[in-house]
Amino acid sequence: MKLTEHLSNSTRPIISFEVLPPNKGKSIDSLYETLDPLMEFKPSFVNVTYHRAEQVYKKRPDNTFERVEIRKRPGTVGICASIMHKYNVEAIPHLICGGFSKEETENALIDLHYLGIKNVLALRGDAAANEKFFVPHPQGHRYAEDLVKQIISLNNGVYMEDEILDGVKTDFCIGVAGYPEKHMESPNIDVDVEFLKRKIELGANYVTCQMFFKNQHFYNYIETCRKHGINVPILPGLKPISSTKQLSVIPRVFNVEIPVELYNEITKCKNEKAIEQVGTEWLLEQCRDLLRNNCPVLHFYTLTKPGMIYNVLKQLL
Repeated sequence: MKLTEHLSNSTRPIISFEVLPPNKGKSIDSLYETLDPLMEFKPSFVNVTYHRAEQVYKKRPDNTFERVEIRKRPGTVGICASIMHKYNVEAIPHLICGGFSKEETENALIDLHYLGIKNVLALRGDAAANEKFFVPHPQGHRYAEDLVKQIISLNNGVYMEDEILDGVKTDFCIGVAGYPEKHMESPNIDVDVEFLKRKIELGANYVTCQMFFKNQHFYNYIETCRKHGINVPILPGLKPISSTKQLSVIPRVFNVEIPVELYNEITKCKNEKAIEQVGTEWLLEQCRDLLRNNCPVLHFYTLTKPGMIYNVLKQLL
């Protein structure tokens, strides 16, 4: 079922989670250990992140170096299939521009279509670890809107090979990313929202937001989007703070604000357990406030730490 259909048909707020594929060489059981306790809350879908290859230098026996590509977290398509099979829940794979050619993207979309997956999240992706700025694959897409165009083309039965004249039409519901505190590369929120609007006008169906820790940022963002004529569903992104390290890492990596009240409470904590208690209480109040304001979805960035989110949902539902 498409995410937009879940929203239309649901009589209660929708719960959803985002997870990481396991590192190469690790068992998928680690992913199941993350999701097993959360299935109690009957999520409508589970997002699965996609990861580009990284370029690393390996030393040769003659002491020279060669540059090789390593994909640390492969398996997104297979993981989606496993989640659907094990839990009977919709899986939504991320698709990214970075590190992938247009042909690789088309083949991934065909595989997803074969699996009966109805939803994809189209993202540009981050710059490679060794690059200061995003550099597209030589045969790939530079912007997420170009990726959206490719998905729309497949939905219309148009493939890259010109000789395919009667191609099967896919039927993907397309999500794109939103940034309540603006994308770090955007000069201001209005320009950022105009870029988002272009993706919606191309045919994207919904927006999944970057995490935020101050709900007013989300409410302001929705208001700005509506003023710009964006009327598709906008999903909040929620994540608990679980360590003092995150107080500096999250703002630097994701360009989001840590509210002073949360910062002060975390820095008062004497141990990890106390930090998790503060993070849980903050996230719980965020969720309660969103529900009071008729937010139809609570989307959690679960990654590999489900315990705090489990405790929030246990108190919330």
